Amino acid sequence: MQILSLPNLAEHAISIRAKALAFNDEKSRHLFERIQLIAPSDATVLVTGESGTGKELIARLVHTSSTRADRPFVAVNCGAFSETLLESELFGHERGSFTGAIDSRPGWFEAASGGTLFLDEVGDLPLSAQVKLLRVLQEREVTRLGSRKALPIDVRLVAATNVRLEEAVRAGNFREDLYYRLDVAKIALPPLRERPADIEPLTRHFIDLYSRRLSVPPGGISDIALLRLKAHPWPGNIRELENVIHHTLLIRRGPQIEASDLHFSSLGVRETAAVQPSFASSTNARKLVDPGLRSDGKSEHMSDLRIVLQELFDRNVPDLWQEIESTVFTMAYDYCDRNQLQTSRLLTLSRNIVRTRLIQLGLLSSKVDAG
Repeated sequence: MQILSLPNLAEHAISIRAKALAFNDEKSRHLFERIQLIAPSDATVLVTGESGTGKELIARLVHTSSTRADRPFVAVNCGAFSETLLESELFGHERGSFTGAIDSRPGWFEAASGGTLFLDEVGDLPLSAQVKLLRVLQEREVTRLGSRKALPIDVRLVAATNVRLEEAVRAGNFREDLYYRLDVAKIALPPLRERPADIEPLTRHFIDLYSRRLSVPPGGISDIALLRLKAHPWPGNIRELENVIHHTLLIRRGPQIEASDLHFSSLGVRETAAVQPSFASSTNARKLVDPGLRSDGKSEHMSDLRIVLQELFDRNVPDLWQEIESTVFTMAYDYCDRNQLQTSRLLTLSRNIVRTRLIQLGLLSSKVDAG
């Protein structure tokens, strides 16, 4: 099991970027193999993928797997600077080249000399900077603002974007010639929902990480909670998963994470059929996932439950019905703050039935007629 994480994790604020990658899923393993083929060359690399999928981690892996591994790795977010400041940051400037330029300063290309320059969100570059970047890639030299002297550079460029550059080219927002200069070796990073086998190792990694940060016992996570994580569509990808685990460790009530401890952003509401491509093509699976194929009028909010059940069926879990029933009663009782009357209303069962089952599960003493 391989987990790739950012160096010096304590220095990185929460939610800035994906800070870990797993290569457990079949798609991830193929991705890793492709990186190992591309990395030893000096070819320009274009990493594409949704926000939070781990594009910077891929860039760092390309660097550490290359012959430049002992040289600088410099990461620059192209969307973090104004148009006027961006060119100075990338290419450097001479003293007096603009108001506030009180001394000469090398740019990021010079800082990455001999190593790798990672340009994140390259799709946000203004057209003026695109022209200069194209020239740098063509001539392999950089000219500081306010200077006429070209300086040779030896830098491998890795660019990343969550923008569809082909569409940006057609819309006139990105230069076609620069696009082809960047798209020499493309690494397409799938979203987390298409790498379900990576969710468990990443979850356990973040449990360990934040247990140490928060000085709390790491505990574990229940199978039902793991299935719930795998059923979520993860619009925020690995970054969202990290935040969910961090929050869960803050508010969990038991020794391990239960499904009831997990809280997701409302942004995660998507078509569930797109979440589990591994089985969504079969007729039986589509009947479980797609509410439109059901004949009993059940609403779409049951689709996540159907996904969890499908996973349990595939695993051939022993005593499945007993496990499901006990989990439903336990979670409902906790959800209702251990109030029997509210639990019976929630489950639309009589209070006597609820009380009897809670006693059988050891959640209620037969001598106590609580709430």
